[in-house]
Amino acid sequence: MDLFLFYLRKLFTIIKKEVFVLPSRIVVVLFFILLLLLPVFTKDLYLLRIFTLTSIFAILAASWDLLSGFTGQMNFGHALFFGVGAYSAALLNKYAGIPPWGTIPLGALGAVLSGLIIGIPCLRLRGTYLALTTLAFPIILMGIVFALPDLTGGELGISGIARLAGSRVTDYYITVVVMLGLCTIMWKITDSNTGIIFHAIREDELAVRASGINTTRYKLLAFCLSGFFAGISGGLYAHFMRIAGPSTLEVSMSFQVVIWAIFGGIVTIYGPVGAVFILFPLLEFLRFWQELRMLMFAVVVLLILLYMPDGLFRWLRDKIEKECPRCKIRNVAMRHTCRVCTAQLD
Repeated sequence: MDLFLFYLRKLFTIIKKEVFVLPSRIVVVLFFILLLLLPVFTKDLYLLRIFTLTSIFAILAASWDLLSGFTGQMNFGHALFFGVGAYSAALLNKYAGIPPWGTIPLGALGAVLSGLIIGIPCLRLRGTYLALTTLAFPIILMGIVFALPDLTGGELGISGIARLAGSRVTDYYITVVVMLGLCTIMWKITDSNTGIIFHAIREDELAVRASGINTTRYKLLAFCLSGFFAGISGGLYAHFMRIAGPSTLEVSMSFQVVIWAIFGGIVTIYGPVGAVFILFPLLEFLRFWQELRMLMFAVVVLLILLYMPDGLFRWLRDKIEKECPRCKIRNVAMRHTCRVCTAQLD
């Protein structure tokens, strides 16, 4: 009992000194709690379906930011990782009888392999050339899918695979918990020494190479990590929808991910996640207005890009917090001195 009280006090101290000091961290905690308690407040299966898919696509958007946002390796074919994860999970489930808890990580490993296949020939490419090259890979894989209809189902895809879980509520909790866990891991990666090197490669790869760091290894690592997380989202999608089809490899899927990331704010991880939780439900709830649905979506995205070029959530964070010029610690915008080094903030 004493040990429990000790850890409880320690947890309270961490929350008090690390979470409650910044509005953005409080919002993140509330976001976590709201997602976990949503089925308690509503049993609407349609609403749970929307937020289950939103959680799946949030993993995909964050994985794109991990690669393209932090390392600057502009990937316009990110749907490849998603499609490989979906098709691998579906094939393993249908033909090998492996349950979802086995097919999803194996599908993610298949996406890691595809990340290596893409990463190696793209190492010497930059900018437009890299973007166009990555765009070609999901198109190539789609051609292979159409060429092997007996195995892949062709245009109809692979259907009739096992459900993710036994009920919609269980599906929701699995995807939400996985999303929160994986996005936290991605954020921790970007906050580690590896993340600092990723960011340095984006800013000046030549300087990083001159300092003795093997940039080739780190760029391949970024491709593989991004592929792994995107592959998990693809596997979750296949088992939730019970189908893996060519739509998972479409060019529109790749560009959708880019829109989500830029809308929320790249080089953040939390920005793309927040953007998906705004834009994906928005599109779903506008289905009753079919004629103007995409126009409304485009107007919202354009307004954000015009007036908040760094992304919605980075703009909001800068409004409620400010960075100390001396120690770079973030503080509440109302403070006049830094909470750590007491330097003047105004």
